Amino acid sequence: QVQLVESGGGLVQAGGSLRLSCAASGRTFSSYRMAWFRQAPGKEREFVAHITSNGVATYYADPVKGRFTISRDNAKNTVYLQMTSLKPEDTAGYYCAAGRFRGGRLEYDYWGQGTQVTVST
Repeated sequence: QVQLVESGGGLVQAGGSLRLSCAASGRTFSSYRMAWFRQAPGKEREFVAHITSNGVATYYADPVKGRFTISRDNAKNTVYLQMTSLKPEDTAGYYCAAGRFRGGRLEYDYWGQGTQVTVST
């Protein structure tokens, strides 16, 4: 069982930065791939970024490439999302998720409650 708690959201002006954190409970955090997703009102949840269990490889959705950076500290059971050059279209609830590959498919088993990011013009 892994519990995820996000923090760091808030209101920021366009062009600003925020760093989201996702703290995980449990001793198996380092065995999970971690990801950030976001969901804006009236829209479907979308993938933002992913990091492998050892932190070596990262993947990003095209809209955030070059602006967002995902990282993790396994000693602190925490994954981060550094967001820079924020745009109004980045406004959404941001959720972290923990997952593993099963049968060749990445499945996210645990989700946090989310943290709101609002970018004003």
